[in-house]
Formats: sequence, C-alpha cells, structure tokens
Amino acid sequence: MPTDLLQVTGFTLAMALAATLLLLPPGVCLAWLFARREFPGKSLVETLVSLPLVMPPVATGLILLWSFGARGPFRSLDIIFTWRAVVLAMAVMGLPLLVRTARPGFEQVPRRYELMAESLGAGRLRVFRTVTLPLARRGVAAGALLAFSRALGEFGATIMIAGSIPGRTLTLPVAIYTAAETGQDGRAAALLAVSVVLAFGAAWASNRLVRAEPAMDDAGEGA
Repeated sequence: MPTDLLQVTGFTLAMALAATLLLLPPGVCLAWLFARREFPGKSLVETLVSLPLVMPPVATGLILLWSFGARGPFRSLDIIFTWRAVVLAMAVMGLPLLVRTARPGFEQVPRRYELMAESLGAGRLRVFRTVTLPLARRGVAAGALLAFSRALGEFGATIMIAGSIPGRTLTLPVAIYTAAETGQDGRAAALLAVSVVLAFGAAWASNRLVRAEPAMDDAGEGA
C-alpha cells in the first residue's frame, strides 16, 4: 500500500476511534435515560439527538461551523480546520447510531436485577456500573461499532468544518472525493477499496453482536 494511502487510512482510523471514545459517555447516558426514564420534553430530546441521521450532513456541518467558527459562541476552542474538527464531526454524526442501538440493550435488562442490587444497599451509580451496564454491554458495543463505522464514512460535516488539508484533516471519504474530482481514478479506487473493507468489518461485527444479544423476560431468563 502506498505511503500516502497508509497515512490517510491511519489518520482516519485514529480520528474515528477518538470520536467513538468521545461520544461513548454521553451516548451511553442518553441511551440509558431514554430506556429507563420518563421526563418532560423527552420526545423533543430524542428528536434532537436523532437529527443528524435525517439532516443532510453538510447542514450539520454548517451548524457546527457557525457554532465553532470565528463568530460562533464556541470560537475560543479554536478547532475549525484542525484534527479536532474531524473528531467533532465524526462524533456528532455517530452519536445517534450509538444511542439508537444501545437503547434496546438497556430496555432488555430486567428491572428486577437492579431492584435486587438496590435492596442490598448498592447506590444508583454502582447498580448501573455493576448490573445494568454489564447486562447491556452487547448493545452498547454494537452501537459503538456502528458509530465507529459511521465515523469512518463521514464526509459532509467533516469537509465543512475541517476541510481537506493533506496530513492534517484529510480522511478517506474526503480523499476519495478529491481523487475523483481531479481524475485520479486509480487512487480513488484504492481509497474506496480500503474504505469498503473497514466499513464492512465494523458493520459485520456490530450485526454479530446485535444478533448474539440474548432476549430476557421480566424474570431475567434468556428467551
């Protein structure tokens, strides 16, 4: 594999991994909240979290650009056209997939187990850490893999706030677009092949985890 292709692939993998780690804490919390709690405005929050799935990615990128750009409220963070912008775009686009995939995992955890742990004196955080999360781990892992695969393929939001600076912000999808636009068909095909292999592997692993998730009834027994 040519050196520049290795560099772009390595950078994309590193950014996708960083984005996945960044979105895991809020994503898991939101998935648990939607699965376990009812509160005023829940439908509104669920809709807002899902927006990146239905909005054009470039529209999401424009919102991020306005928010973190020179005149935005978060301009002091200075992330536009840096690797941090790549991570942010990937995280925002991957978050809904993590939440939507992990939520059923939490919904399938028998409430009885949590109540038993609470009756033995465990606090809510400890119950979540030692009972709820371990039982929902497959759903969470599947959601994380889907978010990772989405991050690998992110283009619209990334190019809006990070651009296509070689060695700094150039990811596989952006590199594919640039190569195709400049008539470098061989390079575009090589980049496409790498992108397909990575995305297929992540999606396949996620589907395997989802199918392996045991169904539980109210008594906590596997179906």
